[in-house]
Amino acid sequence: MWQKTFRVRLEGSALSPRGLVSRWKDEFPTFWPRGNSFYSPLAGIAPGEVALCAVQALPGAPIQMSSGVLVIYADDESFTFMTPEGHALSAWITFSAYRDGEVTVAQVQALERTADPLIELSYVLGANRLNDRFWEATLANLARAVGVVAPSIDIVKVCVDSRRQWRYVRNLRFSAMFSTAVGTATAPARWWRRRFIRTNRR
Repeated sequence: MWQKTFRVRLEGSALSPRGLVSRWKDEFPTFWPRGNSFYSPLAGIAPGEVALCAVQALPGAPIQMSSGVLVIYADDESFTFMTPEGHALSAWITFSAYRDGEVTVAQVQALERTADPLIELSYVLGANRLNDRFWEATLANLARAVGVVAPSIDIVKVCVDSRRQWRYVRNLRFSAMFSTAVGTATAPARWWRRRFIRTNRR
């Protein structure tokens, strides 16, 4: 289990923490790295709302993990998502802003654990770092949007629990990543099957 904190100082921006969080909520999908999609709830980011997302398994890969998040908390200076069963990570992710002297600081903090052994293995092989880069890029995009020319992301990572929970291999049956990968891999076979059926019906 990891606790990860990503921060960026918005040097030169006049936005207050409340102003920043308000804009972050309103334009949240636009700050995600290219190739990934976030579909905000119609009612906006508010407690109890569910948002949908599609995240690349690997940068540039054709396979995307389709899942969602539940908004469990939101106020003027922060909001928190919780991932559902089937997501690659069991996580709470909090987005917030605060003042450090005269400068507003934007922060993403995640408490996360891989949801099944397949994702655990991918984390060992480099997915952990890719996840870090995702939030680094998100904060950098946010900072540039409010006028920061060369944002510098500060990262603090703490391993809260180093135990690997391989006994939860049965969680694979709920895995959005596994289901998406299987669906993508078998798509040509399904296409040929439909074509074969249509041809024989003529």
